[in-house]
Amino acid sequence: MIAAEGPDEAAERQAQLLRGCLDMCLLALLTEEPAHGYELVRRLESSGFGAVSYGTVYPLVTRLRRLGLVSDVPQPSPTGPPRKVYRVTDAGRERLTIWRKQWIQFAGVVNAAVDVRTSESGDDR
Repeated sequence: MIAAEGPDEAAERQAQLLRGCLDMCLLALLTEEPAHGYELVRRLESSGFGAVSYGTVYPLVTRLRRLGLVSDVPQPSPTGPPRKVYRVTDAGRERLTIWRKQWIQFAGVVNAAVDVRTSESGDDR
């Protein structure tokens, strides 16, 4: 018999799933509206991703910038040094279109593999 998954295992599984798609989600959020890092963390949380740390978001946004998928513009901050506001570039929009298609295909394969349909007999397949 397999033991039920505890909160630590569930959190680790969620983190693994998030690692594979967070860059795509950040691009999608920035497509809606440019934002600084703190705002991105807040948007991820309010979108249902739970607590995503700044230590996760900032390196990813920096990587997206190095790849030319986002640009940053300094914006004055009311409480301290200027902050970087990130926005999606044309290359980022193109890449997001590709990633969305890949995601839809991948999610379809995973859904089929785990058979997310409710069985009429109530069996676990």
